[in-house]
Amino acid sequence: MHLDEKTLSSEQKFDGIVVKLFVDKVELEDGREAVRELIKHPGGVCIVPVNDKGEIYMVRQFRYPFGRVLEEIPAGKLEYGEDHRECGLRELREEIGAEAGSFEYLGCLYPTVAYDTEVIHMYLARDLHFGDRDLDEDEFIDVIKLPFEEALENVYAGRYPDAKTQLAILKAAKILNKC
Repeated sequence: MHLDEKTLSSEQKFDGIVVKLFVDKVELEDGREAVRELIKHPGGVCIVPVNDKGEIYMVRQFRYPFGRVLEEIPAGKLEYGEDHRECGLRELREEIGAEAGSFEYLGCLYPTVAYDTEVIHMYLARDLHFGDRDLDEDEFIDVIKLPFEEALENVYAGRYPDAKTQLAILKAAKILNKC
């Protein structure tokens, strides 16, 4: 069939805590063979938490692959088979200590379509009520709060290189009538 690729073989090369790496041999639509490297990832969730004053809560954390601290919206990795809504509610509580009275699905994004199976589900959290945070033992995160309009301007100005943060803020802005 046009544009389809048929998997001929798949060999797992790495089985990590977060990702699994496979090298697959595929048959192309014209009958030739090619190699595809594939990272299998359980996926994740990100949340745009906005309070009744129109302020957004974000997190600052060190991102090892880039060797620097980034500002992002709260997010986390799904466990294999976990419901993404439940994961999002858990991550909101763990990272910023909030429970949401309103938790609206914004859709999903495929951040790296060429070689990674990760799917990130996005939510808008409103009617926030705060309690204690419950960070993972290896997580060190600062929570910041700023006007939503400032975060939106930061997206347009390129201050948030993280794709999930950019897209989820833009989608939330449409719902919140901020753009």
